[in-house]
Amino acid sequence: MPQASSTATKRGAFTRFLDTVEYLGNLLPHPITLFALFAIGIVLLSGIASYFGLSALDPRPGGAEIEVVSLLNAEGIQRIVTGLVTNFTGFTPLGTVLVALLGVGIAERSGLLSAAMRGLVMNAHPRVVTVAVVFSGVISNTAAELGYVVLVPLAAMIFHSLGRHPLAGMAAAFSGVSAGYSANLLIGTVDPLLAGITTKAANLIDPDYYVGPEANWMFMFASTFLIAIMGTLVTEKIVEPKLGKYDPKEATINLKEQTIEPLSKLEKRGLIGAGLSFLALGGLLALTIVPEWGILRHPETGEVAGSPFLKGIVTFIFITFAIPGFVYGRITNVMRTDRDVIDAMSDSMSTMGMYIVLVFFAAQFVAFFGWTNFGSILAIKGATFLQDVGLTGPAVFILFILMCAFVNLMLGSASAQWAITAPIFVPMLMLIGYAPEVIQAAYRIGDSVTNIITPMMSYFGLILAVAVRYKKDTGIGTMIAMMLPYTIVFLLGWASFFFIWVFGLELPVGWWGTPTYYTP
Repeated sequence: MPQASSTATKRGAFTRFLDTVEYLGNLLPHPITLFALFAIGIVLLSGIASYFGLSALDPRPGGAEIEVVSLLNAEGIQRIVTGLVTNFTGFTPLGTVLVALLGVGIAERSGLLSAAMRGLVMNAHPRVVTVAVVFSGVISNTAAELGYVVLVPLAAMIFHSLGRHPLAGMAAAFSGVSAGYSANLLIGTVDPLLAGITTKAANLIDPDYYVGPEANWMFMFASTFLIAIMGTLVTEKIVEPKLGKYDPKEATINLKEQTIEPLSKLEKRGLIGAGLSFLALGGLLALTIVPEWGILRHPETGEVAGSPFLKGIVTFIFITFAIPGFVYGRITNVMRTDRDVIDAMSDSMSTMGMYIVLVFFAAQFVAFFGWTNFGSILAIKGATFLQDVGLTGPAVFILFILMCAFVNLMLGSASAQWAITAPIFVPMLMLIGYAPEVIQAAYRIGDSVTNIITPMMSYFGLILAVAVRYKKDTGIGTMIAMMLPYTIVFLLGWASFFFIWVFGLELPVGWWGTPTYYTP
């Protein structure tokens, strides 16, 4: 009896914790409203801070006193009115994400991405099906919606067909897609998005600093395999045993109608054609960067670092999705004319309406924040505080990753959270000697691992709906309790891997030559 009482107390405490997270998250307005309020708040605070003379001494050699610039006077209002449009059109992540998604849209509309995902998971040996599911989830981040909409339900069906608990398959896929977010073998749409925000933040300290989309590629490439291994172990050693034997009576659907369509001969031919076109593109691209005379190497140094290839990586993201996508569509008779390709790109853009509105307000907030000098002053004072307390070593990233993971519980959008936090923490950590590329890599860990345990994540409702199909009494608390082991293991394992990679092995987080430390 005491044991049952203890269990009830633990469950009650955990449920209260989940209720608190959900309650706090629900208090937050929509991210678009949040950015609008932040932009207005910055204008008001700039007037107050300027009135009281808030300032900080620039620590760089010959640095002068940096004072808050008020936007609450005639000159500030004029600047806001004249800069509203250019703030939006000049926001770096906007163009890069839209261009990349044009190519992804072709590959998605043709059916290439869906077929590749089905082929990878369904053809896996039963002994390695778990790792195939998690791995597929991670690489599906290139087209995140596809991972949630296609892979998560597919994984549940595959596990059930193998006599395993369908929720274990769903959890494995969800962990790869969402908790493994940002990790990938390829540079995807999230890379230029975050890099653009990081560049804007770094420019508060160094106006000429540039962070490219490849800034975290090597670390994220290696992280793909780490996440696949950790996700597999958590699924098979913790989650699946805890779920126990599946009872089909718990389902709300007719499980006999849950069939998995294997790849047709035409789809297989399409995948072969798309694969060959991808290899051909890779070969042509290699000719432009591998030889010393490669036309896409840096024109002055001859190196790959800082080259037109890396600065124009979004172009190659577009091409490497668009051409194989069209080849697959042409072979499978999904895309026959140029109109089909245009329709695919148009549909891709039509889904970006919410993002474009968010970017408009985010761009105003970032611009206002930069104009007022708040970022520089907060960074200097924050860096001074860290130096005074002696927290300038690698340990500072432990607190940074934990903070990002916590904030992500209530602000699930990677771009929204980074647009708010980057202008403060990138300059601050730069001033104590760390490169923006490393700071961004650490952020991506914290931003990813708690995606699967926050009801504020945009696809959480969809995942819950999938779970209810197989277990009718599944609720938010059940879902979070099931996914929490992934968060804990991913957080500890991925953060440890970060420290070993960056400070133990001293490897760059991005392309060779990507700095770890920042020197003014």
